[in-house]
Amino acid sequence: MKVTTMFSPILFIAAALFTGTANAYDPGTTEDICKKPQFRDFNLPVYKEPEKTEVPPESTFSFLVSPWAKPDTIKLTAKDQNLEYTVESNSSFHRVKAKLPAAFNGQYVRINVTAKADLGCYDKNGWLIKVADK
Repeated sequence: MKVTTMFSPILFIAAALFTGTANAYDPGTTEDICKKPQFRDFNLPVYKEPEKTEVPPESTFSFLVSPWAKPDTIKLTAKDQNLEYTVESNSSFHRVKAKLPAAFNGQYVRINVTAKADLGCYDKNGWLIKVADK
């Protein structure tokens, strides 16, 4: 009888160690499961010093969104205004096209985009431009 009582604390500790590693939670695994949308190939020159590049008024611009993004979740804004845009999709990417409103002439504008991926995660990006005055 003394033999079993001596081993019971050791068995309890061993069982706790094995179940603890089996049920461990790794918060980094959620990012591996869902690939965030990616945004690339913005076709207007981004404003930066010392070049101070300006874009023509009412310019048309485009960029690409990764194919695992849901095109109906794309949101495009500039100066807290929703911008009208079109999306052309194929198996490799979604091409988003839009035109700068005339109200932005002569202003600095940050164009922001957000989109959700098929599995629910989302990402955002943006570009600062300087629109020339008419």
